[in-house]
Amino acid sequence: MTGKADPRTAGEGTTSRTRLDRGRGALGPALELVHTGRAPTRAVLTAELGVTRATAGAVAAELEALGLIRVDARPAAAAGSQGRPSHRLALAEDGPVALAAQVHADGFRAALVGLGGRIVATAPGCETVDADPAQVLGSVVEAGAELLRTTGRRCVGAGLAVPSAVAEPDGLALNPLHLAWPPGAPVRRIFAECVREAGITGPAFAANDVNLAALAEHRHGAGRGARDLLCVATGHRGVGGALVLDGRLHTGSGGLALEVGHLTVHPEGRPCHCGSRGCLDVEADPLAFLTAAGRTPGPEVSLLQQAHDLIRDHYGDPAVREAVGALIDRLGLGLAGLVNILNPDRIILGGLHRTLLDADPDRLRAVVADRSLWGQSGGVPILPCTLDHNSLVGAAELAWQPVLDDPLAALT
Repeated sequence: MTGKADPRTAGEGTTSRTRLDRGRGALGPALELVHTGRAPTRAVLTAELGVTRATAGAVAAELEALGLIRVDARPAAAAGSQGRPSHRLALAEDGPVALAAQVHADGFRAALVGLGGRIVATAPGCETVDADPAQVLGSVVEAGAELLRTTGRRCVGAGLAVPSAVAEPDGLALNPLHLAWPPGAPVRRIFAECVREAGITGPAFAANDVNLAALAEHRHGAGRGARDLLCVATGHRGVGGALVLDGRLHTGSGGLALEVGHLTVHPEGRPCHCGSRGCLDVEADPLAFLTAAGRTPGPEVSLLQQAHDLIRDHYGDPAVREAVGALIDRLGLGLAGLVNILNPDRIILGGLHRTLLDADPDRLRAVVADRSLWGQSGGVPILPCTLDHNSLVGAAELAWQPVLDDPLAALT
């Protein structure tokens, strides 16, 4: 024995390390491709990354070693494929999770969300929201911490969705108008403090709920593949909007872009809390629909659920059909204005607006086409959101983003 390494073995080790070193910069892009379902096999991953098969294999192996994905041991050909068999890639079912929290006018909810936008566990929702943000956020974080204790899952961070514009860079909830919180509450700081106090690892984030719904739908739902995606939604109260440009949320210079709820769609309409009249916020939300249908809202379930149930169970009632038509016309007028300004290649609708679209899709699309230049010229697809709890999934995306940016740095 001379103590010298076998040159063949040393060369193989050096080559393997070199491939991995070259591929480290591709770990984040590779994980995002698998996370969003765009790389189901190693062959697709190789093509999408523009690297060699050997480098793609090293990258996939590293992501598997980090507990993020699984690589099939044996390559398999896709059904009907004549090409070379390739190793299938899947997200690790027992991998890390993000804590996602959402607060809205009718309560709050916590969940654990894995890669791929998969909800792993949820805590029972609370139906009352205290006037003290710290009290509410402390409760929802504790519910999330209990989920982590129960499941034993590793946590990469936490994200919060709130029904308010969230100003950057300080994370202030400027107008939580349907909550009893004070304007300008520092929700991001409070949330981060609650996360730390609960012993949860990883960074904490907070953002507007419709922005996060759009982000989730763009990565995992009805917005996948769109370049310029417009999302408009009404939840329990009010109307929100969001825009995804080239895969990134457009939030403006201070996080306040796309306040679509304050587009005027009925000049002689209801007074709005912004000081104007006839805004989408008060003309196309669940309360506006129930009022237009001649129904008195009850306290037993959320306004959104009451509106859904009324359309589902009583659409044959002339008053309900008329109210649906009135809200569709007002929503369509607002969407037409947004199409003229933003020229999106797809529109997705959430909450009650998704139900209105399902009830009379032709009417809504006709209003948008008639009232918008770009709608007339080529038509903009208008689709329903497809994800359940998309704001929760979007909140988790905030926490997953550092991992998607640099898996090694975030997890080691």
